Order: sequence, then C-alpha cells, then structure tokens
Amino acid sequence: MTIKPVIIGAGPAGVRAAQTLVAAGLRPTIIDEAPRAGGQIYRQPPEGFTRSKAQLYGSEHQKADAIHRTMAGIRDQVDYLPDSLVWNGDDGVLDVIQQGVSRDVPYSHLILATGATDRVLPFRGWLTPGVYTLGGAQVALKYQGCAIGSRTVFLGTGPLLYLVAYQYARAGARVAAVLDTSRSSDRLAALPGMLAAPTLLARGLGYMAWLRAHGVPLRSGIRPTAVTGDTRVDGLRYRDARGRDQEIACDAIGYGLTLRAETQLAGLLGCEFEFNDRDRNWLPRRDAAGRSSVQGIYLAGDGAGIAGADAAELAGERAALALLADAGLAHDGARATELERRLARISRVRDALEIAFPFPSDWQVDDEVMLCRCEEITVGTLRDVARCGQACELNRAKALTRVGMGRCQGRMCAVGAAEVLSQALGVSPQAVGRLRGQPPVKPIPIHLTVAQRSQP
Repeated sequence: MTIKPVIIGAGPAGVRAAQTLVAAGLRPTIIDEAPRAGGQIYRQPPEGFTRSKAQLYGSEHQKADAIHRTMAGIRDQVDYLPDSLVWNGDDGVLDVIQQGVSRDVPYSHLILATGATDRVLPFRGWLTPGVYTLGGAQVALKYQGCAIGSRTVFLGTGPLLYLVAYQYARAGARVAAVLDTSRSSDRLAALPGMLAAPTLLARGLGYMAWLRAHGVPLRSGIRPTAVTGDTRVDGLRYRDARGRDQEIACDAIGYGLTLRAETQLAGLLGCEFEFNDRDRNWLPRRDAAGRSSVQGIYLAGDGAGIAGADAAELAGERAALALLADAGLAHDGARATELERRLARISRVRDALEIAFPFPSDWQVDDEVMLCRCEEITVGTLRDVARCGQACELNRAKALTRVGMGRCQGRMCAVGAAEVLSQALGVSPQAVGRLRGQPPVKPIPIHLTVAQRSQP
C-alpha cells in the first residue's frame, strides 16, 4: 500500500504532525488556507513586515518562532500547498482550490487540523459595519498591521477577549473598554482548577492587570443590547451586572463568545459526531490518539475540540504517531503515552476555563434581529416554525426557513440558530441536533474551474 498522508491546516497541530511524519521518512502534503504557515494563533505577516515577533505575539513569541522554524526546517521534505482551500472531499480524494482552479488531492491517510473560529450570537446591530469577530480583529493586527478602529470596544468572553485587547493596546491602539459577559465570581470559582496551570493563570491575570494599569475599563457580567450607528458603528449599549443600561462610544467592536471547532470537513468525510457539553457543540468522535470513526482519518487541535495552541501541538504529534502505528510503521509508543497524559492534564485545565468563562445561555434577542445574513432570515422566522410545531430539529428548520443554506453553510449562524431554536422549544441545544453542511464548506469563486477528476 502506498502511503499518501495529507494534513489539512498548518497551525501548531498541522506543523507538529508534519514534523513527526517527516521524521518517520514520509513526505506529507500540507494544505494551508493562509499564504504562510502558523495558523490563526501564530499567523505570519507578509514578507517585509517590520514588527518583530515579540511585538506580534507577545509572551508567546518563542512558541510562534518555534513553529515557524519547524515548518521552515521541513519545507523541502513536504508538499506544501499555501493559499489553498479544501472545499469538499470523499472516497480518499479532496477537492482543493488554488489560484482559481480546483484539483483533486488523493490521500491514504488524512489528518484534520482545521482549527477553530469565533463563536457569536446575534443581537441588535451585530451586523453593522465596524463589528468584527475577535479573530478578525486579530488578523487585522497581525497580518495587516492595522487596527479595526480608532476607539475599539472588545466584547464577549474567553481568554481570547483579553489577549486581543492587550495586543491592541500594546500596539498603541485605543481600547475604549473590555466588556465580558462572564462574571468576576465565575473566574473566582475557577481559580482552584486554574492553579494546575500557573503559567497560563499568571499570563491571563497579567493581561488584565496591564489593561487596568493603562486606563482600560474592564467590565464583567454584561449583556449587549444594541450596536448604535446606521452606516457605521458609533457606540454600544449594554446592560451591566446590576441590570442598569449603559452606553459607550466607539467606532469598532471586536466580538466573540469563546471559540468553536471547525468541523465541516469532518462531517462531509463521514465522521460520526457526539455532543460535547463543555464545548456546547457537536464534535467529531475520536479516541485519545485522535482517530476518528472513519478509518484513516485523524483529528488534531482545536478542530477536534477547543484546547489551545499548546494542546494542538501535542495532539498533532499524537495523531501522526497513530497514523504511523496504523500504517504498520515504526513509532514511539512511550512518547504516545506521554502525549496522552499531557493532553489529559490540559483537558482538566480546559474544564476550569469553561467555569471561568461560561457560555451566556441566558442570551436574549428580539425577533426582528437578523440571524442568517446570507439568506436574510430573522430570529423571529426561526421562532415561528418552532412555536407552530413545524420544526423541533435544526435541519428541519433549515428546510423550512433556509437558515444555514447560504454561502457560509451555517458557519456563522449555526450556533445562534441552535440556541434560538432550543430556547423556543424549551429544550437543550443537543436536543435540536447538528446542522449538516454541504459542499462547498466555504465560499468559492463563481468562475471556479474544476479539473477533471482522474479515474482509478
């Protein structure tokens, strides 16, 4: 059997997986949506960018540099496809678009290291120009060297909220406030669990302390009520922890409610899913080594469940070792055991982070708010099909309303749709099921040229 390993994603998980396979004598193909390796967390700017890695990545600059150096060191031993999007796949072949042309990339073994994206819920004005996801705000800073506004509010919850605010403020941008939906009491309750990761705890507290010391207001327990401004953001209204209505002037908002795994490709490739209460999301089923329910397909990094960059590196290496074992090649069993032990420890810290930054399950939104921008479906439209008994499952609601049928295939609205439907029905998000996507998993050009798939 000819072994043709393919890795989707060149972040921490993908790079460490590739390094492990190269060390075993294989030549993997790495498919990367970005022009340079690093993933979202260690995204590299264009060539000639003048800011140093210490300025770009802060306290994580050494880890970023290690990933970049590792990729550079194996560059001649892998087939690297940058600026490439996997938009479909089946029967051991991936459909990959690069420079406007789609071609097939066959594989015998596949490691999905697809990473994560921002999780958002709709509220009044959330689609106003000037509202960005936290990840989008971070891309603007890291890759383009610019801020999303001259007076920015960062809104949401999770460690990324404080990290991005800190990165903006350190870069010289004006941060009007950091508004956290979690409460101070949540973070206090998580403290015993966080003591198992003192470096991570100290880093997070350091970001908050630095922001306070530089005059950035930090508010906890808030709920946004509306973005103000007709053609552009000019402010944000919110309800504070005491139930009082507040308003703050700003010209940009960075918004995100922790992260969610990118699982669309796993779904198209036939992987079985199960609901994860901690992530409040449907995730591909996998074992401790990263094996999915489909033979020859492995899962690593945040695309398999949110755990962070450090865990992604370990999981990428572990998935590669599982691939080697399944292919009958030499592998380090002791190293595999050690990686699983370390990943289990990180998972326990992740439990504590969920206590510190819980999902705001009491989110309230008006009927007229747009839920699915691609198909222009309002929250009220989805509630109507639930209230009249026509839909008690997400895919039935999709068929009746077209929610999630647009160009993004539900990547941005599926979370909100599940929450709206579950609230309307009075059931858990698990009970309404998983929105099944269709290819293409991300928007592709209408002028796409599809190369003829070769016959076996």
